[in-house]
Amino acid sequence: MNVPCVRVPRTEGEETRKQLADADLLDHDHEISVVEGDLYIPIVDPDAVSSDLDIVEYEAPARETQTNPADILGFEPSYERLGDVVIIDEDDADRAREIADAIVESDLRADTVVNRASKIKGELRVRDWDVLVGDSTETVHREYGHEFHLDIAMVYFSPRLATERHRIVEQVQEGERVFDMFAGVGPFAVPAAARGAEVVACDLNESAIAYLRENAERNDVADRITAIHGDVREVADDYEGWADRLIMNLPHSADEFVETAVRLAADECVIHFYDIQHEDDPFGPGLEAIREAAEPAFDVTVLEEKIVRSYAPHEYNVCLDVRLTKRE
Repeated sequence: MNVPCVRVPRTEGEETRKQLADADLLDHDHEISVVEGDLYIPIVDPDAVSSDLDIVEYEAPARETQTNPADILGFEPSYERLGDVVIIDEDDADRAREIADAIVESDLRADTVVNRASKIKGELRVRDWDVLVGDSTETVHREYGHEFHLDIAMVYFSPRLATERHRIVEQVQEGERVFDMFAGVGPFAVPAAARGAEVVACDLNESAIAYLRENAERNDVADRITAIHGDVREVADDYEGWADRLIMNLPHSADEFVETAVRLAADECVIHFYDIQHEDDPFGPGLEAIREAAEPAFDVTVLEEKIVRSYAPHEYNVCLDVRLTKRE
């Protein structure tokens, strides 16, 4: 059976395999093959692979399967991985315990298994957890070649947005001034700095900023990141007209910060505005808010309208990429 593979010279194979592994793009159901000096590395999502890699279809041999939680349970449980933490979302405590036990018994690597015990709450966007296995909610998450140390009980972090974050970071140019208005532990800020940008990263959550500073050191970009604990509306006075690129990843209330974004914007600035909206008009309200704040001082040009994921029935998490250009 043909599967998508990255084809790379054998001399570059280990480096490429590690890059794909860090991005969680390896297809573990098929073996890596060597053919005439080239490696064929099976992948799960060709669209998420860096554009400089060669993607081909190849008949990779199936790998001998390992025991997974579904083999033990008799049904496919829903879970996600964040470093060595496995996260489940079950209302029934007995079912949650059954799934946690199966995860431990399976070949899935996990030091900790947690169940969501509350919705995201408060202005710091954290939630409560029931720890079913292990004794720590701290972990190191690897994403597209970068490492992020964090505690899911103290900060907000979604591994599901890795591909979207990569989409944004790929647009960053060396020498840009990037302002991440709601930076968390640095999943936008760190890779943007790694691409040569000067980054200012702000967050209300003091723990998130502490982890961001550690992650900047961990990824060797501390000299290009200024991490600020505080409300971006108050920080903006020091950076008025500074930003070439603004990241506004606060989808439930980013519209409340559009005027601040316009204050931060340089004469030409790209804004990545995240929003949650009904499927009937997913981009209209965000664009209206941006135009209302930016015009007539700036021309507003839509660069891309991106549906990131389904958020709830008939609602989407979206990103609106726009360019502001100062009028003469």
